[in-house]
Amino acid sequence: MSVSMLLRLAWRQSLIRLLLFYAVALGLGLAVGEPWWALGLATAALAARAYWRLYRVLRFLDWRKQLRTVDGQGLWAALETLIHRRQTENRSRGRRLVRLLRAYRQAATAMPDGALVINRRDGRLVWFNKTARHLVGLRYPQSLGEPLIDFFAGSPRVREWLAAGHTDEPLTDLASPADPMVRLSLRLIPYSATQWMLVVRDVTKLMRLEQVRRDFVANVSHELRTPLTVVHGYLDMIEPEEHPELAVMVEEMRRQSQRMTQLVEDLLTLSRLEAQEHLPEEPLAMAPMLVTLRREAEALSQGRHQVSVEDHAGIDLTGSTKELHSAFSNLVSNAVRYTPTGGRIAVRFERTADGGARLAVQDSGYGIPEQHLPRITERFYRVSTSRSRESGGTGLGLSIVKHVLSLHQARLDVESEVGRGSTFTCVFGPARVRMRQAPGEA
Repeated sequence: MSVSMLLRLAWRQSLIRLLLFYAVALGLGLAVGEPWWALGLATAALAARAYWRLYRVLRFLDWRKQLRTVDGQGLWAALETLIHRRQTENRSRGRRLVRLLRAYRQAATAMPDGALVINRRDGRLVWFNKTARHLVGLRYPQSLGEPLIDFFAGSPRVREWLAAGHTDEPLTDLASPADPMVRLSLRLIPYSATQWMLVVRDVTKLMRLEQVRRDFVANVSHELRTPLTVVHGYLDMIEPEEHPELAVMVEEMRRQSQRMTQLVEDLLTLSRLEAQEHLPEEPLAMAPMLVTLRREAEALSQGRHQVSVEDHAGIDLTGSTKELHSAFSNLVSNAVRYTPTGGRIAVRFERTADGGARLAVQDSGYGIPEQHLPRITERFYRVSTSRSRESGGTGLGLSIVKHVLSLHQARLDVESEVGRGSTFTCVFGPARVRMRQAPGEA
């Protein structure tokens, strides 16, 4: 029977029984000559019964006991029946939730990665699995309620990363508090409105393989320098006027050897950046930097493009002048290479809303298809192989830019539309901004 039908029937039954009860009481009162006393006693009896039934229901609810199935009729029987149904449903739902929770706990415990649940407000540990104990050096239950940052006291990067709440950027290559030889990767996952889930992964083997790859690339690139120098020397000794039949071949060999030399230099630069954790902290005057970028763009363009440089920030930066100049120059040279004759190239330096700064290089070139944007900073990734070779690119420029900015706690944003051009923006945080000094000031 549905709830609405049960309630309608209960109201009808209660009303009929109430009328019959008062009718009997009135009849008895008239028989003895005291009708009002009879009605009063009947009302008192009904009130006492109602209070007793209410006390019974409240007692069972307070003791968290389940009401027994009621077979009676009337409103009180309907109320107790509905409470009994809700209690049965809630207990069944609670058992299902407990089973699900146990299954989730078992799955989290069996994970090969460490899993920790922490409070967003104070970073204290709420729960962790067995793998997390070994990777982070936790003890159960002593570590529950302790701030997670206490276990990474030797790494200020963890404190800054947790405070920023980066869910899209994992923290990689971090020494384990339990064993400094073990390298960890941390990733934050929103767990609830008040909690984070921290996934800890052992990336020791991956870091070793990455180091082997870096050493291999660096060693090979370094070893290629000597044979390339020899090739350059012999090519320079061949005069096209003396051997006109070799002129075309010699010119092509020179061009390809120069391209290979540039590739080796970019590989060495990238290997050096990957091996560094910090760069020199020095004042970077942006006014002369922008003048230099304009001069380089105009020299590379040779009058084929409209070049404009705008300085709306009026501030300077802090960082490595050499590396940042290399990154900015890479973006400007790419804009010139991939913009057809007659196109526009604009360099803008301006403030951001959070007090930081950004340097944007905008062109009206070919543009980049949307599906390529997530991968364009990967080494050797090319949107168009033929166009890159024609322009003389090595496929490492944007990768170098990304690493330089990462070492300055900055990021590279890319916006592009096919046929309309691209905008590459270097975004710096407020910590990298400094007041611009007048010329001649120390």
